Amino acid sequence: MRKPLVAALLALVIAGAGAAPAVAAPHSAETAARTAAVAQPAPLSRTATASGTATIQAVNFAGAVSLSNCSGSVIRFPNSADTDPALVLTNGHCLETGFPSPGEVIVDQASSRTFGLLNSSGSRIGTLRASKVAYSTMTDTDVTIYQLTSTYARIRNSYGISALTVADTHPVAGTAISVVSGYWKRIYTCSIDGFVYRLKEGGWTWKDSVRYTSSCNTIGGTSGSPVVDDATGKVVAVNNTGNENGETCTVNNPCEVDESGNITVRQGINYAEETYQIPACFGTGNKLDLSASGCVLPKP
Repeated sequence: MRKPLVAALLALVIAGAGAAPAVAAPHSAETAARTAAVAQPAPLSRTATASGTATIQAVNFAGAVSLSNCSGSVIRFPNSADTDPALVLTNGHCLETGFPSPGEVIVDQASSRTFGLLNSSGSRIGTLRASKVAYSTMTDTDVTIYQLTSTYARIRNSYGISALTVADTHPVAGTAISVVSGYWKRIYTCSIDGFVYRLKEGGWTWKDSVRYTSSCNTIGGTSGSPVVDDATGKVVAVNNTGNENGETCTVNNPCEVDESGNITVRQGINYAEETYQIPACFGTGNKLDLSASGCVLPKP
């Protein structure tokens, strides 16, 4: 999870870089300030073939959103309709009312939170608003899903932005991925190094987490960023934590626990929570149905 970085805030203000996030990544203030000062990568794009079929060249910022303290993305599921209310995906620990407690599941909670919608180059082109928190938890996974007041069709017609599709199959080790931060307007690229049976941080435990290779050195404000499969353009996970200073299983220092209970600490390595299990829990009209066949998300 992410903790406040007071020193980074001061450093960034002095440098003229703006405010640091209220929820911060598991890295030191010095690292956060230094990384924030690095120029963002050139915008990446998608093009179409002569036949009109979309060909994914590289991941860009289109569909990413910025929150007050985190990152997120406008998402849809394979069976979502253009007339459905759009959804925004971020972390459970980015919820505006505070971290859900271990074992807590929040559904249909009123919210009017706003999100800054980005275009492909990372420019903010509009503001989206939530109507409610459809689902939020930090148990087994670390997700919040907001339902918006706008449909997918309205967003596309108003801003020319389509939602990112959440893959409904398990990600694969070795897959090239991009972590797209709407907060920092920065894209981190690496690969899926492997999967963690249990990732434990403080009182929370997450199942079957994604472990990045070391080049995805995500920082404060990247919480909730979509993890995008470079080959398909689909969301396969949501960025959420990393081990900051080598402590074992403490807040901001998650540890890996295998099936036998053996603990491994990987200082400086970052993680995400898989999202392939989410589509089965949303039915017609993007309505949450935790009793649906195949839905394994924790229930209240």
